[in-house]
Amino acid sequence: MEASPSAVLAQYAAQFGPVLPIDLNSDAVCRLDFTSDNYWLVNQNLANTAQFAALVHKLLQQQNASVGLGGYLENRVIYRRSALFAGPEANRSIHLGVDIWAPAGTPVLVPLAAQVHSWQDNARFGDYGPTIILEHALPNLRFYTLYGHLSQQSLEHLRAGDTLEKGQTLGAIGSFPENGDWPPHLHFQVITDMQGRQGDFPGVCTPAEKITYAHLCPDPNLILQSRHLTAF
Repeated sequence: MEASPSAVLAQYAAQFGPVLPIDLNSDAVCRLDFTSDNYWLVNQNLANTAQFAALVHKLLQQQNASVGLGGYLENRVIYRRSALFAGPEANRSIHLGVDIWAPAGTPVLVPLAAQVHSWQDNARFGDYGPTIILEHALPNLRFYTLYGHLSQQSLEHLRAGDTLEKGQTLGAIGSFPENGDWPPHLHFQVITDMQGRQGDFPGVCTPAEKITYAHLCPDPNLILQSRHLTAF
């Protein structure tokens, strides 16, 4: 029986390098909750990015942390800030990647040898902003990693098919509004089938689509390997 993508990623976990030059197992890192269970989100004007950024800073301070991690398959309320996630039948609220809330300018690294698949500036309010997608190969698995909310400079001089080495600097976390108008963070997502898309892939789905997209987008912590993202 062929191993699942998640099983293959787990099997080769030792081969992955960091995505940021940050120890994601450090005590300076914490988990951030953006579900309706977090009462700090109530009555916040999340469409005001400066106010949203101040809230993220406050949530980090409460846990004596400087970097926040947030939630694969988390059912979030923060997407109410943008009409991008609203639909005629259901709103998209299930997060398909891991967010790493860290300062703008933090370098973003290539975790495994790759080729540049595609990139673009998804510039709508609440979207990814500058986005890069890499293609990787392991025995029995070809997969992709998506990096959203980057700086504009990260997109300079990219060419499809360019080869990148593990540990190479890919770009940097962007500041708002250039990063899709979000508080600075990296959206990191694993994808097994790009479905013909270039420079973009859904990072949030509806609750009804959760099982389908969870199969297409395995847990990014199989690469990140942070203790803060387990057993939450």
